[in-house]
Amino acid sequence: MSNYLLIKNARIIDPASNKDEIGAILVKKSKIVDIISGQAPNAPQDTTIIDAKGLVLAPGLIDTRVFTGEPGHEFRETLSSASKAAAAGGVTSFVTMPDTSPIIDDAALVDFIIRRAKATAKVNILPSAAMTKGLNGRDISEYGLLKQAGAVCFSDGRKSVSSTATLKSAFTYAKNFNMPIINHLLDEGLGANGDVHAGLMATGLGLKGIPYEAETIPLERDLQLAALTKVRYHGAQISCANSVKIIERHKKTNKNISCGVSINNLSLNENYVGSYRTFFKLSPPLRSEDDRQALIAGLNSGAIDIIHSDHDPQDVEGKRRPFAEAANGAIGLEPLLSAALRLYHSEQVDLMTILRAMTINPAKLLKLKSGRLKIGAKADMILIDLNYPFVVKEQEIISRSHNSVFERAKMTGKVIKTFVKGKEIFTLGES
Repeated sequence: MSNYLLIKNARIIDPASNKDEIGAILVKKSKIVDIISGQAPNAPQDTTIIDAKGLVLAPGLIDTRVFTGEPGHEFRETLSSASKAAAAGGVTSFVTMPDTSPIIDDAALVDFIIRRAKATAKVNILPSAAMTKGLNGRDISEYGLLKQAGAVCFSDGRKSVSSTATLKSAFTYAKNFNMPIINHLLDEGLGANGDVHAGLMATGLGLKGIPYEAETIPLERDLQLAALTKVRYHGAQISCANSVKIIERHKKTNKNISCGVSINNLSLNENYVGSYRTFFKLSPPLRSEDDRQALIAGLNSGAIDIIHSDHDPQDVEGKRRPFAEAANGAIGLEPLLSAALRLYHSEQVDLMTILRAMTINPAKLLKLKSGRLKIGAKADMILIDLNYPFVVKEQEIISRSHNSVFERAKMTGKVIKTFVKGKEIFTLGES
């Protein structure tokens, strides 16, 4: 093992400092020790040198919404298999949701996730803990003990707390412990039994619709409670134009709020559901093209802070059913960046904005020291070929489950190498 790693002739893009220049980065052991503009000087003798040949060198991606099957449903996804998929997608850190069996609502279970990840995973796995015990939406968990054990945020995963009183208590306690709340936005009464976006498409397909209000009503409620309690609040994922407007309005008076968008809703619209293919059954559902364009505009304006994968592996039994009976969810760790780069190639969103939403913004939400390229930072980095053409093929998917909405999609732009703490953990074309 060399003591140093030098990546030279790279296009260094660091959204945290708005840096975009040709240069080199020198790593010693796990940390960045020098960033050089232009031509790299002579490296120390004991150095592994990688010539990037103009490829983009960026911070490793941070994914704030990943479901795994471990513990309890390892046949869907393990921490190990999810980490391999993450590495292939350029994700060097991800937050795992508490929807497991048992549910992550106890300090010992948070500790289990951390220990298991250290033993089996290639990337940094950050456990969230259940906002309410057993995800029951009534009794809040022991926030102090969960934070002490290593939880980075509180969330009820796929569920949204319907009780306003419970949510107010959760926000208050989270504020006391300076921890963020990440809440899924779904009014159970309006949307729990729905299948797709409420509109002409749903009517034509004979499927139950999920109206905008199933998302906007809990979002408005949450943001008012966030203002009252001053908690650090993150709307897990929004999907419609009305939600963008609500977020924009509240951000004018509250700097402690943020929101995310799934790469699925940012890339696709409800027309994909027309084939009844259950891989496109998601929560929130794919909305209209007007809504998708509003999400893109919200990303550009800063209303939307984070792009995440909403990686949700489901097995064949959960998906190979009539549409109304199928489970929600799609995998997304591997195609996350490549799908986002579609917006760059279509000149809808600039590269800096895309990377900012997957690096420094989630790092700020979770108060992580990663997500940036600077001297002293951990060397979590990715090399990206912006012009690499490929087709997403089922047989090449690394995740244990294969329920991808991007199967057979043509992409341009791919992660070539991934580094965690200066160690190369993924190289395209190597198993």
